[in-house]
Amino acid sequence: MTFWDFLVWAFWFYIVIVCITIFIRILIDIFRDPELNGWAKALWVLFIVVVPFLAALIYLIARGRKMAQRSMAGAAEAQQANDQYIRSVAGSGSAAGEIESAKRLLDSGAITPAEFDTLKAKALATAG
Repeated sequence: MTFWDFLVWAFWFYIVIVCITIFIRILIDIFRDPELNGWAKALWVLFIVVVPFLAALIYLIARGRKMAQRSMAGAAEAQQANDQYIRSVAGSGSAAGEIESAKRLLDSGAITPAEFDTLKAKALATAG
């Protein structure tokens, strides 16, 4: 095998991987699309199985823009869920945050020192 044979082999290997990736992304998009009913999804999948390159080309031309929009919406939704999870885990629910807010209430005169001690003990009990 010469160097040029290796480059040609690497090129075709790259093309095969790209084609497989495109087919998988199209299949995922078909099943994520709420606008398509079950029969339309089945026909698209059958079309991709029978004539994959033609079907992929037609799908990308006809539905590519909405495919990108659905992908961006899914990514934004996942980011929002991740941010919400991080806020819920590390946010104001920590013992230090609860003690700090109770201290502010004590300093403002809204609660008594006994109530502060109760809130502090409760916050420390939930943390430990």
